[in-house]
Amino acid sequence: MSNETRASFGGKLSAILVAAGSAIGLGSIWRFPYMAGENGGSAFLLVYLLCVFVVGIPVMLAEFAVGRKTKMNAVGGYRSLSRPWRWLGYNGVIGALFISGYYYIVAGWSLEYLVSSIGGPLYSSGESFTEQFSMFQASWRELFYTFVFILLTHLIIVRGVEKGIEKAAKVMMPALFIILIIMAVRVAFMPGAAEGYRFFLEPNFKEAFTAKTIFTAIGQAFFSLSVGMGCMVTYASYFKKDNNLTGTSFSVALLTLLVAVLAGLVIFPAVFSAGLQPSEGASLIFITLPEIFKDMPFAQLWSAVFFILLTLASLTSTISFHEVLTAYFAEEYKLSRKAATRVTSGLSLALCTLTLCWTFDIDLLGLKDISFFEIFDYTTANILMPLGGLLTCIFVAWSMKPDFLRGEITNYGEMRGRLFPLLHFTLKYITPLLIVYIFVKNLGII
Repeated sequence: MSNETRASFGGKLSAILVAAGSAIGLGSIWRFPYMAGENGGSAFLLVYLLCVFVVGIPVMLAEFAVGRKTKMNAVGGYRSLSRPWRWLGYNGVIGALFISGYYYIVAGWSLEYLVSSIGGPLYSSGESFTEQFSMFQASWRELFYTFVFILLTHLIIVRGVEKGIEKAAKVMMPALFIILIIMAVRVAFMPGAAEGYRFFLEPNFKEAFTAKTIFTAIGQAFFSLSVGMGCMVTYASYFKKDNNLTGTSFSVALLTLLVAVLAGLVIFPAVFSAGLQPSEGASLIFITLPEIFKDMPFAQLWSAVFFILLTLASLTSTISFHEVLTAYFAEEYKLSRKAATRVTSGLSLALCTLTLCWTFDIDLLGLKDISFFEIFDYTTANILMPLGGLLTCIFVAWSMKPDFLRGEITNYGEMRGRLFPLLHFTLKYITPLLIVYIFVKNLGII
C-alpha cells in the first residue's frame, strides 16, 4: 500500500466514528464494567474520568499527529520521523498481536449469546446463567465462535478502509447508543437498582486514590481509547489533511466515556437486582445481562438485539487492531492487502487456540493457574499500552520540535490551536510523570 494510493476516510464525521468504534466496543461495554466492579465502582469511575482527560487525550492526539503526518503504519510512521524510534511502533504492533490472542475469544462469546438468544437454550435451559456460561467455555463452541469472529473481521478488512471499516462504523455506532439508552431506562425500574447506582456513582475518595485503582484506571483508559498500541496512528494515517485532530480526539474520548457510563448504568443496577457480585470478572456482562432480559417482555428479542449490537460493536474493535497488523505486514513486507490480511488472521487464530487450550498450572509471580488470557490481558492493558503511551509522550513532546505537534493541531496555520500550550505542557510533563509514578508504585519500588 503506497502513500499515493492510500485510502482515506470520507469525512470528519467518519473519522470520529471510526476512531470511536475502536474504543466503543468490548473495551467500554465488556471490560469497563467488570474492571469497575473489581476496583470499587465509583472509585474506579472517578479516577477513570481523570485518566481519560489527563492521560488518554494527550496521547491520542500525539498518535493522531504521527499517523496523519506520515501516512504510514505504526512502525513506518515512527521510523520516517526518527529511525531510532521505530521500536515504539513495534511496541504497538506487539500490543495489537497480544490483544488478538484473547479479544476474539470474548467477541466470540457475544456471537454465541446472539445465537443462543435467537433459537438456543439461553432462556429455556434449566441451568443458571453462570452454569451455562461455564458449560459453554468448556465446550468446542468457544473455539468455533472465536474462529467465526476472526473470519468476519477478515472479510471486512479485505474489503478495505472505505467499504469495510467506515461503513460498519457509520451504521453501528448510532444504533449502539440508542439500545444502551433504552436498556438503561429499563433497568432503572428493576428492584434493587438503587444499590447499583450507589455502588457505581456515589464518590468513594478513600478507595479512589490507591495505587491499584489508579494503575488499573490508566490501563483501562488506554484500553478503551485504543491508544498506546498503534491503532490511532494507523487510523490517523487515513485522515484527510483538513481533519481537526483536537476536535476528533475530544469527540472520541467523550463518546467513549458516555458509552462506558451507559454500560455501567445498565450492568450494575442489574447486578444488584439479581443478587450477584459486581466483581464477577470477565464474564460479568454475559451472566448479568440475561438476568435483565429474562423478566422483560419478548426476552429473546431484546437479548438478540443487544447481542447483535455487541457483536458488531466488537467487530469495530477487532477491525482496529487487525488493521494495525495488516497495515504493518502490507507496508513493511510489501505484501498485497489480501496476503497481509491472511497473515494477520492466521496469527490471530493460532494465538487464540493457544489461549483456549493452555493454562499454566504453576506458581507464576504469586499467581496460580494463570492462563494466556490473563497474561495477554494484563500485559497489553497494564504494560504495553501505558509503556507505548509514555514513550509517545517522550517522542512527540521531547524528541520532536514543538512545531511538529503545533502544526498538526492547527493544520499548519488554518486553525488557531488555542489548546496547544495546555496540551503540549500536559503531554510533556503531567502525563509521562503520572505514568512513570504508577509504574514505579506498581513495582513496589516506592
